[in-house]
Amino acid sequence: MKAPRLGLIGLAVGVIGGVALIAGGCASEQEKRGHELYTHYCSDCHGESGKQNEGFNWSSMPDPKPKDLSNKGEMSTFKDEELFATISRDMLDTSEEGGDTIGDDDFAVPTMPTFKYTLSEDEIWAIVGHVRTLHGMKMEFNVAARKTSLEEGLKTAQAKFEQAKQAYEAAEKKASDEAERKSEQLKKDVDVDESVYAAEQAAMGQAKKEMDAAQVALNNFSTRPGKGLSISRPDLTTKPADVAKLVDRGKRLYENKYGCNGCHNVGGEGGKIGPVLDRAGFRLNATWVYRWLKNPQAMDAHTRMPALGLSDADAKAVTMYVATLRAPKAEPVAEKPVEKP
Repeated sequence: MKAPRLGLIGLAVGVIGGVALIAGGCASEQEKRGHELYTHYCSDCHGESGKQNEGFNWSSMPDPKPKDLSNKGEMSTFKDEELFATISRDMLDTSEEGGDTIGDDDFAVPTMPTFKYTLSEDEIWAIVGHVRTLHGMKMEFNVAARKTSLEEGLKTAQAKFEQAKQAYEAAEKKASDEAERKSEQLKKDVDVDESVYAAEQAAMGQAKKEMDAAQVALNNFSTRPGKGLSISRPDLTTKPADVAKLVDRGKRLYENKYGCNGCHNVGGEGGKIGPVLDRAGFRLNATWVYRWLKNPQAMDAHTRMPALGLSDADAKAVTMYVATLRAPKAEPVAEKPVEKP
């Protein structure tokens, strides 16, 4: 694996918790939610107070281990936006050969999952706020202003689209009128010259994309991205000659991009949050595995496993690898008879 940049923190998967209290009285609703989300998704690896080797999964994880979130000296060097970007990012393939190009500022620790495709932006900011309390600081980022900015951005994009639409309609009408005039003049049908309004059509299409993107950004601020998103049945058909290569790629992605070994154990190695996968090829249906990898929350709303943003091709490759995990059943250990004195 390529050497990961360890400057930023990682948040991993944890257990359900209770209500937070902070010095000086009850926490705000946002602070309570941040504590609950951190406990649910992060504390198994980071520990309740963020200290190393506190989370029950910490010692079982491959290196690099989760950082000490209670270390103010280090954590204070990171901006709130950097912490957010660590929690909400696209996963990078850290494989030496065939992996992604990783820059000096990229966070590339596979065993730290992303929550970009699982939690709303507001929820991720709540986690950032709670992480700040673990090292005695407060989040400075203005979440309310961020929401206002997204709302204003959508209004601007809608106005731009409406303006582009009107310009397109006017240009299209002018071209149609010109074609009709020529038809009457020449006493034969004349086609509309679409090239006359091609620029307006392209501008309207671009404005529509920008408006849709602004709408998605606002929706994702308050709504979880995968909510209501169903995964269609995949085509897992693979030519026999391609199976071995696809399985090898799936194994690489399992370890070096999506960090599944941070939570799952295979052959006695890996985390212990998720189920052991030694015999997953026997007990799990491939179509189910694919759908689960793409959107776990669509199949179990309360699961702690996040959606990691797998592409269709990546999901197929990892599914093919998981299907090969067919370890024999462990032989039961025979108990020695107790010798009578």
